[in-house]
Amino acid sequence: MIVPGNRLTLLENGAEYFPALIAAIDAAISEIHLETYIYAADDAGRAVADALIRAVRRGVTARVVLDGFGSRGLPAAFIAGLRAAGVDLLVFRPELARLRMRRQRLRRMHRKLAVVDARVAFVGGINIIDDLNGHGLKAPRQDYAVRVEGPLVAEIHAAARRLWRLLIWSRFGLNRADDAWLKPAVTAIGAQDAEFLTRDSVRGRRAIETAYLRAIARARREILLANAYFLPGRRFRRALIDAARRGRRVVLMTQGHTDHPLYQAATRALYRHFLENGIEIHEYQRSELHAKVAVIDGHWATVGSSNIDPFSLLLAREANIMVHDPAFAGQLRASLEVATRRGAHRIHRLIWRRIPWYKRLASWLAYGLVRGLMGLAGFGRRWDG
Repeated sequence: MIVPGNRLTLLENGAEYFPALIAAIDAAISEIHLETYIYAADDAGRAVADALIRAVRRGVTARVVLDGFGSRGLPAAFIAGLRAAGVDLLVFRPELARLRMRRQRLRRMHRKLAVVDARVAFVGGINIIDDLNGHGLKAPRQDYAVRVEGPLVAEIHAAARRLWRLLIWSRFGLNRADDAWLKPAVTAIGAQDAEFLTRDSVRGRRAIETAYLRAIARARREILLANAYFLPGRRFRRALIDAARRGRRVVLMTQGHTDHPLYQAATRALYRHFLENGIEIHEYQRSELHAKVAVIDGHWATVGSSNIDPFSLLLAREANIMVHDPAFAGQLRASLEVATRRGAHRIHRLIWRRIPWYKRLASWLAYGLVRGLMGLAGFGRRWDG
């Protein structure tokens, strides 16, 4: 549902996100809720932890949810320190037997959101990790989040509360009370319209994908997608190709510098079909592209945690904001143009045709492997159906 009356601030990379998040935490009076897939014990992680501890010492309730797989590298002593300071911390699906391959291990909490005093929220793709904390990064990873004020905060707050209560309920032996949560205000504070969409196996299983497909089908001029792990199913691929055939400019930004070579190779298996149908492809080489954003026709935009791949669209808990506002969409589009100009390499159709056969074979083997993994997990047909 589109909610009017919001004030939305686009935040690019950790350089803008962490100061804004920490400032909100330092201004908290009653409660803080934070969810993240990755939490690293680096400078960014310590700065956020210090802010949470300062808040607890002021009497603020601080709740943190970490994913058991994404944050598996976080030292136990770091978690113990937060808990000892009074931060209420839960782990979504802890990695108790890492060598066991179970279907449920693929269902991760991939959301990155925060809600402070039920009046300001943050939603996006930025984990609690330094911009330069990665494999061979010489420039900040490219990513985005949104600071939200206004009536939409109530929906983000409700989603945070549902997940927290679910985790509490699932731990029958956990001696922990579900503290009272604030009641969000619904007063208009701006003039921007937006939706908050989540994806899990109970609520809105296809909500984020459907919103993308609807916006793509309605496009009249241009579709810009920047997505870290781009491996769409047949319906999504067909929607993009149909838009290009209708004369819409369709531009994809994908990872050039990657932290998952298998996924990159699988994505490249789709390049030729896209290029032959008039879709532009740019690989971001300057650093790691971690964004999950899009801009369509200069008035619709999305920022969130959901990749366009089977794990995000079929398995993980995700959260995206869909913004219906020309000013916000224009700002995001301008940022993507700068990122493309400074750090992306365009893949040209005629050059891609001439890549060696063994590279094409490697890409299709990688694609087949990813598809096979989804099939083993029981989701192959749903992904490519």
